[in-house]
Amino acid sequence: MPWLESARRHALPGMALLSLLAAGAMWLLPPVPQDPAYHLFADRRTLLGIANFWNVVTNVPFTLVGVLGLRFLAGRPAGLPRSLLPVYAAFFLGAAALGCGSAYYHLQPDNDRLVWDRLPMTVSFMAFFCAAVAETASPAWGRRLLWPLLAAGAASVWYWHAREVFGHGDLRPYGLVQFLPMLLIPALLLVFPAKQPGRGWWWAVLGLYGASKLAELLDGGLYAAAGFSGHALKHLLAAAGMYCVLLALKRR
Repeated sequence: MPWLESARRHALPGMALLSLLAAGAMWLLPPVPQDPAYHLFADRRTLLGIANFWNVVTNVPFTLVGVLGLRFLAGRPAGLPRSLLPVYAAFFLGAAALGCGSAYYHLQPDNDRLVWDRLPMTVSFMAFFCAAVAETASPAWGRRLLWPLLAAGAASVWYWHAREVFGHGDLRPYGLVQFLPMLLIPALLLVFPAKQPGRGWWWAVLGLYGASKLAELLDGGLYAAAGFSGHALKHLLAAAGMYCVLLALKRR
């Protein structure tokens, strides 16, 4: 279909333009400081001497997925081009670090500790987007974008925290880094045909990410109804989504 071929040819320039427009529009919005109530999670029980037990221990799956993913990559899987190893290594390194950083944050939630939760999260977000570009539109651009986007993700967290220290926190760049790639990836998956088996696992990643954000919003409601908080469930759903990336790689 001519329109589909045109969409494929213009996908990356179009996304670059859309990203620039989104970044410009972002600065037209007022700064968004971190709400102090964010740190007041529904389940704050101490069990086995661990404060905020369930919000802490549900981070273990992140690190487990990261370690399993890195072990898989260390075996130099035949179906994965060597040029994409850094992209997926960054994703799984981010997952492993996220498990540690998020557990550290949840032991005593505050803005200073939240940095170590959000930094590895941006690593995995940016690497996942680069992997999506590489697996759909262009392997070369997937590789080229990795380091600039990793730097942009880290900068968004440091910018927020530096502003927060002076009483003028601003989450706008971090929000853009987290949500824009997750809006662009479905377009890539829809426009470009699957080059490898396992495309369904990519959709599973997006679905589980959306479910994890919903669980986060329902933190208190789920805790009141089921005795297991939405935030702890968010960790499990997000880790399951990351594991789907490994399953997709194993299908190549």
